[in-house]
Amino acid sequence: MSDKQIALVAEGPTDYVIVEAALKAVLDTPFVLTLLQPEPTRPQSGTGWCGVLKWCVETGQRVNGQVESDPLLARFDLIILQTDTDIVRNAYDDCGPQIADQAAQQGWEPLPNPVGCPPASSAAAVVRRAIESWLQPAYPGPRTLFCLPAQASDAWLAAAVLSADNELLHGLECHPGLAAKLAQLPLAQRIRKNRREYQHHARGITEHWPAVKSRCAQAAVFEAEVLAAMSA
Repeated sequence: MSDKQIALVAEGPTDYVIVEAALKAVLDTPFVLTLLQPEPTRPQSGTGWCGVLKWCVETGQRVNGQVESDPLLARFDLIILQTDTDIVRNAYDDCGPQIADQAAQQGWEPLPNPVGCPPASSAAAVVRRAIESWLQPAYPGPRTLFCLPAQASDAWLAAAVLSADNELLHGLECHPGLAAKLAQLPLAQRIRKNRREYQHHARGITEHWPAVKSRCAQAAVFEAEVLAAMSA
């Protein structure tokens, strides 16, 4: 049986590392994860949530129907759209005046739209609606799913590798700026936000996935979406 082909549209390379580690815990079949965004050969799209937004807009310009009906995505068994939920505090102006104008003209989900935390699901619902609005007239089909870590994917790493008594684990999904806090830990625990260091800790996410799910409700939501999409 050939490996499952999975596409990932993400904010950046460290998100790729975390999503791949999570998938290794969730799936019992081999897979190949391909990063569609950010794409080094298309630097004009940029990185971060603005890059995800631009990818969605371009997909909607090609497709009037399910995302996976795009011929460019035909070879993929799953398509994962990832952004952190902390983007609810960002504005479309952050992506440039043209994007801000487009948001107003096309009636995208309003941003910023800060909501209370807990629960983490409140911000996730806003982000889900935002991504769906960026995609229109395309829309997620059964093989397209969301990965919406709260407040950021760094929380899944922290849940996997920090000691149980670390104060950062309290209210983990509601910590703003968690990556900076991980980089300020004592030297033996410090994790700087770059692909090399995240890759070094990636196995911990896979091995301690039950702990990640227990501390990060959005990780459990992601697992459920993956399994549902795989059985569709």
